[in-house]
Amino acid sequence: MSNEETCLLTAKDYTILEVMLERCLGRDDPIAEILKRKIDGASVMFRDDIPPMVVTLSSRVSYRVDDGPAETRIIAHDEMRGLVGSVLSITNPRGLALMGLAEGQSMVIRRADGTEEKLTVQEVVYQPEAAKRETEGLKLGLGGPASKPRGTILRLVHSADGLPATPIERVPAPLDDDPGPSAA
Repeated sequence: MSNEETCLLTAKDYTILEVMLERCLGRDDPIAEILKRKIDGASVMFRDDIPPMVVTLSSRVSYRVDDGPAETRIIAHDEMRGLVGSVLSITNPRGLALMGLAEGQSMVIRRADGTEEKLTVQEVVYQPEAAKRETEGLKLGLGGPASKPRGTILRLVHSADGLPATPIERVPAPLDDDPGPSAA
């Protein structure tokens, strides 16, 4: 595995890939080669330490195949019904190749016809581990990029009427001095 293809995997993602490799039926399984390359070149990290620009399971990633147009998919363990065209399973060579790559990294894989294609990660649009850290940072009121003003809980990103988007602010609950039934 070249330096361009080294990957960072969470412990969970690494374990899933190991199990997949053990279950490969034969050496001619098209994903066996990719699994071996991923496992051999992986650096395993705790989910709290994985950088937000790395593709993990359930990440939404924008990528290119060779010099083609960018495509955006959710990297999933299995095909998900109802999400046709938005999910790329790691049982698919392309989905597997993207696992563990960071923005700007590429991996070359062999197609069924023997030709090769190069997959390049353009952007990790959403990563569940980063989203979890951000949510926990908001709950704890920690500083850093995860910390946002405590009153803002939603952000309007598109307005149907074409007006500029404004934040939707949290409305505090009225002061309730009723001690409840346990005080009786």
